Amino acid sequence: MDVADDGLFCGQPVGTWADEKHDRVSYYAKLFSTGMKAKWDERIYIELYAGAGYSKIRDTARIIAGSPIRALSLEHPFDKYIFCEKGAEELEALRARVNRTAPSARVAFIHGDCNERVDDILAEIPAHGPSHRVLSLCFVDPYDIGIKFETLRRLSAKFMDFLVLLALYMDANRNYERYVSEDALKVDEFVGSATWRERWRVAQQNAMTFPKFLAEEYARSMATLRYIPPASYEMLMVRSDEKNLPLYRLALFSRNPLAYNFWNEVRKYRTGQMLLGDGSWQ
Repeated sequence: MDVADDGLFCGQPVGTWADEKHDRVSYYAKLFSTGMKAKWDERIYIELYAGAGYSKIRDTARIIAGSPIRALSLEHPFDKYIFCEKGAEELEALRARVNRTAPSARVAFIHGDCNERVDDILAEIPAHGPSHRVLSLCFVDPYDIGIKFETLRRLSAKFMDFLVLLALYMDANRNYERYVSEDALKVDEFVGSATWRERWRVAQQNAMTFPKFLAEEYARSMATLRYIPPASYEMLMVRSDEKNLPLYRLALFSRNPLAYNFWNEVRKYRTGQMLLGDGSWQ
């Protein structure tokens, strides 16, 4: 969704694939917010890596609206929004754009690393009870595999669905040698397990790629939190706009089968660089 330059900070330039990503996320948010409107007393939208709200497309004059701004513009908006962002300049730009886009919306802005601000995020989610049901949708959009599984585990104590960007190619595969070394902890913290290397040795013998292995490990870990593990083909692949190389998978994790009906609608929608539900792994 193209927007006019408002002169505010936009963060690092992104590829055209980012527009596709935000399209899919906002489409799911629309289905979620509308579909759950009559079933829950409050619906909360959370972003752990919210960014500046606008992004510039690399090597072009285009500026696009990010997922926070699109979520605020839905036909049936969420009852509350929680945006966490580590960059101070990004957060201030986002605050200004949010106030301009939806001045009456209930919005909490949290400055800092989401892995370190979990208590603050949880404190902003309204209390759930028998007479007041609260459901949250959390979009996790990191640049790498730096999102810690412990963060999602703690947030999952609430009624919450997750849309997670799994940076399996743009980070994990690129930094394979560093991440698989015995003293590296990044994958341990990403999948929430210190024993994954044992299973990786077996997977290698079965000719499984590292990205596919990590995706299955992540789904396995989410299943321990009672989330329905998605099949590998249900994780949407996003490719680069330059050499058509795989970048990441976008995965839904929910405890309710209805959510996967919504996700299937998103998977059916094809445009641009995103390859939806093709089932292939590299």
